Amino acid sequence: MKRDEMKIGIMYTASAYLLWGFLPIFWKQVDHISAGQILAHRIVWSFIFMLMLLIFTKNWTRFIQECKRIMKARKKLIGITAASLLISLNWLIFIIAVNDGHVLQASLGYYINPLVSILLGVLFLKEKLTLWQIVATALAAIGVIYMTWQAGVFPLLSIILAFTFGLYGLLKKLVPLNSMFGITIETMIVTPIALLFLVQTNIGNFHTIDVLSSTTGLLLLSGIVTAVPLLLFGAGATKIPLSMVGFLQYIAPSLMLVLGVVLYHEPFTHDHFVTFSFIWAACVVYTLSRTKLFVRAEMKLIPKKKAV
Repeated sequence: MKRDEMKIGIMYTASAYLLWGFLPIFWKQVDHISAGQILAHRIVWSFIFMLMLLIFTKNWTRFIQECKRIMKARKKLIGITAASLLISLNWLIFIIAVNDGHVLQASLGYYINPLVSILLGVLFLKEKLTLWQIVATALAAIGVIYMTWQAGVFPLLSIILAFTFGLYGLLKKLVPLNSMFGITIETMIVTPIALLFLVQTNIGNFHTIDVLSSTTGLLLLSGIVTAVPLLLFGAGATKIPLSMVGFLQYIAPSLMLVLGVVLYHEPFTHDHFVTFSFIWAACVVYTLSRTKLFVRAEMKLIPKKKAV
């Protein structure tokens, strides 16, 4: 039974990362619209889709009860509000990166993300780094420093993507919620802001929208495109070890990298190659850091002190 659960977990989690990896193709189809407008539609339609899903799955009553509990718990309310703002910022930066022709920067950001999560775990959760995690973090830092030094431009979009998603993950850990309820509440919190923004723009005035246009159809689909990978990830990640999640998460940035170079012809220079080489090396070390071979090697390099 456990074996079957792990297979299902791997299938769900891998599917989530595959969908995230191909997401640049979707946003490119609406790149004639401003990133702010796309984000607003993404939030509103995600919220509507989640409401429909709650009703369809008969979880509406439980959802209302959860909302009441959160309203009474101030710290939890602050935490989930901060999480909703962070994920919204992450979505906005990602859309900007893709639609402005910086898919490689988006890819770099999500390669760096797990290493940022390690750093946040140390700073806020008092987690201890293993030797190999220190090595992985150092390799990633060297890659970013190299790109900054050689190109003379700090990869700001990559760093913002990595830190906003990393902080979002930290808050999700501090304020645990049912996956379906969490997505609904997060989008519910920012939906009023999104609606207010939409009514201030021409595309937000619904009487001016051509309901039969492909753009309208894509904007409506943005809710499903946003929510489905999050639901798949929430359903799958709980069924498999964290190390497996760590390995699978590199599917998305790898696909983005291929799309950026092959499909959108973004330049992949020598500087990009060096930077990504350091990041890839960091990812390999981080992924293997939990294996028996690396644990044994660390024990030989840093033997435990004997109790006196």
